[in-house]
Amino acid sequence: MKLCRITSEQFDSPRFALIEGSNVFPLAPDFHFGNPVESCDHVALNIDEVKLLAPVVPSKIVCVGRNYLEHAAELGNKMPDEPLLFLKPPSSLIGHEDSIELPGVSQQVEHEGELGVVIGRRARKLSDSDNPLDYVFGFTCVNDVTARDLQRKDVQFTRGKGFDTFCPVGPWIVTDIDPTKTSVTTRVNGEIKQNGNTSDMAFPVAFLIRYISAIMTLNPGDLIATGTPAGVSKMKHGDQVEVEVGGVGILRNKVYDPKEQKK
Repeated sequence: MKLCRITSEQFDSPRFALIEGSNVFPLAPDFHFGNPVESCDHVALNIDEVKLLAPVVPSKIVCVGRNYLEHAAELGNKMPDEPLLFLKPPSSLIGHEDSIELPGVSQQVEHEGELGVVIGRRARKLSDSDNPLDYVFGFTCVNDVTARDLQRKDVQFTRGKGFDTFCPVGPWIVTDIDPTKTSVTTRVNGEIKQNGNTSDMAFPVAFLIRYISAIMTLNPGDLIATGTPAGVSKMKHGDQVEVEVGGVGILRNKVYDPKEQKK
């Protein structure tokens, strides 16, 4: 199943929708991830006639740092003994084809392509007998945009990770991929910068869900960004960045620098 979130002239507010081929079938306005997916509109919309929004409206975005050995090494960091968690604010979310805005206070804004996990059931203090993947609704592409110079300066990650537009997500959610062996590729202007696989994660998806649920309740619709492979690089005005997760699709965003636009 493939689920997106759209705006259209036919609706007063954004709607979740099923994608089948090139058709989009809007869901009931009150749909949320804890409920069964049931189409309510029999008239299909063409996907080219709607705008794709970020396919989640999470109460929180939980991110995992240094979850790939080679990425930790390229930044001069040791691998943590336990998952390194941080939060991005929901206000940082943007969707497919939206623009990443470079903040004037940073000189080193980098891409971080990642597998995103969307929670489908409330998860709190999962036991060893619980299967964490039973609490997953589906998977998506995430770009954990990072102001690397500010991250290093501040030590903690809030400012460097939290600017508006710093969490592109999409273009949709897919429910039937294997998160233990999925490719994660990032391209800038068509050039491959990151080319990893979730099989190289230090802490796999199931472990992360159980670990996080012991700290904070995961609600339906919450998003987990599971870490990025090696190859992060600086983005500049006019760049086109694509994050591709195998079996999901391609998340595409342009990079925008307000200072350059004024020249």
